[in-house]
Amino acid sequence: MNGIKKWTRRFIMTMLFSAALLTTFQSFSGVKAMSIVSFMFPGKGQHEEAEKIFHDHERKPIGLALKFINRIAQPKLQISSSEAVAGTPPKLEEAFDWSKYPKKTVVATGYTAGYESTGKNPDHPGYGITYSGVKVKRDLFSTVAADLNVFPIGTILFVPGYGYGVVADKGGAIKGNRVDLYYETVDDVYNQWGKQTLDVYIVKLGDGTLTEQELSKLNENKSMQVFRQQYIKTERK
Repeated sequence: MNGIKKWTRRFIMTMLFSAALLTTFQSFSGVKAMSIVSFMFPGKGQHEEAEKIFHDHERKPIGLALKFINRIAQPKLQISSSEAVAGTPPKLEEAFDWSKYPKKTVVATGYTAGYESTGKNPDHPGYGITYSGVKVKRDLFSTVAADLNVFPIGTILFVPGYGYGVVADKGGAIKGNRVDLYYETVDDVYNQWGKQTLDVYIVKLGDGTLTEQELSKLNENKSMQVFRQQYIKTERK
């Protein structure tokens, strides 16, 4: 008796599963479950009719099935990694809210380590050495000269169009609200800067000292490397 109940339960569960499966197939393919059953298990005189129904539906379910398979199997379209799509890092001018920092209007010029700016030749022992003792540098954080009564040594400025400037030097002609921005060549001074009057932002006021280690630490900051190439690429090609 228990065996009969067991097999009856299995038969009912099998039928329910089959019905659910056929219903699911019908919802995706558009083929009626009865058409399949009639084709697979035709009774007397029903084979031709079932076959006709099957062939009438044959094109439709195949087309729908292919569309459904493509929809679930096709990977999402990958966006091109071209520069236009991936995008280049924003410029520093756009990346931060500079209005949060105090600003000062200055006249900004450019200078080099050469004789035309410092009166020193490459064989001079002090060639390329700033008043603070660090070497001149054009980088993400570059060395700049200023009136130390306005911007003490170690002051970090953001100069739109130039980048960060760290006050490391002074100059006889640099008095009041003036800054001198370091470039490696005279051509760079004229082609990339010239002379401009603009607002500079005071990121940090210096304490009068600056070391090579401190300057290197600023330029090696990992979170800032995405911007660094915008300032050193021309010098390191």
